[in-house]
Amino acid sequence: MGIDWGKARIGVAACNRGTTLAYPVETVAAGPQEMQRIAALVGEYEPGAIYVGLPLTLSGERKQAAEFTSAKATELAALVAPVPVRLIDERMSTASASRSLTGAGHRVKQQRRIIDQAAAVEILQRAIEWETRTSSLAGERIQEEEAS
Repeated sequence: MGIDWGKARIGVAACNRGTTLAYPVETVAAGPQEMQRIAALVGEYEPGAIYVGLPLTLSGERKQAAEFTSAKATELAALVAPVPVRLIDERMSTASASRSLTGAGHRVKQQRRIIDQAAAVEILQRAIEWETRTSSLAGERIQEEEAS
């Protein structure tokens, strides 16, 4: 499962076991019910791992947005254990998703409804490609002791 965590909306993507193609699932409204909805999606899709996009700066630094996302991922890890939650570099995922949507004929105004899901697909697709190349999970695991 891939997650693009924003302060207003959270894009969610998934893939079927044994496949190499991610697909959009849902855009979850950020707010008091976000964790419960994402946990319900985890229960429904039963992922082997959850990849949360970590918004690093272009130079690779963790700033305020990355710390926000890391805190949300840690909270999620505690909620969905034992499913591993991993942070994965998401630099340029939204820009890449926007280019893909534009190439598919979606105008910018139309993209607002689905851009978060498309970014989550991009995040998950990167993780799938890493796993295919290396036979190991991508990203940085949120440790259980951090999540407790």
